[in-house]
Amino acid sequence: MDAVLRATAIYLELLVILRLSGKRTLAQITVFDFVLLLVVAEATQQGLLGDDFSVTNALLVIMTLIGIERTADLLAVKSDRFDRLLEGGSVVIVEDGRPNDERLQKLRVSLDDVLEQARSSQGVERIDQIKYAVLERNGSISVIAKSG
Repeated sequence: MDAVLRATAIYLELLVILRLSGKRTLAQITVFDFVLLLVVAEATQQGLLGDDFSVTNALLVIMTLIGIERTADLLAVKSDRFDRLLEGGSVVIVEDGRPNDERLQKLRVSLDDVLEQARSSQGVERIDQIKYAVLERNGSISVIAKSG
């Protein structure tokens, strides 16, 4: 039972930490982020298994984590409120060529990120050529260019 409680506690802690780190953090993984992820994984493993490194305990932890994930998926499908809590929502960050500086700052997205996506997906060169730019739930930026 200790393994189940440990797995649940660590899962919830990591969920909160990653949720607070922001969408762009997960969408744009760098070498530094990857190394950090490996270190966090090792520290998490030690916290999950404690002193019991048996195969049985490892399987129990894995089944607990998968069970929590499946339950969260089910709850997200059934409840829009839970889904927004877990995943957040899409946010308009540029509207009619005008960046929303407050949202950009809060979400830690730079105008350079928006313009880079606009250039690569729409061939847009300037911010005033963007009708909408939206930070999606998965951390990517969708750009809709102004027509003409």
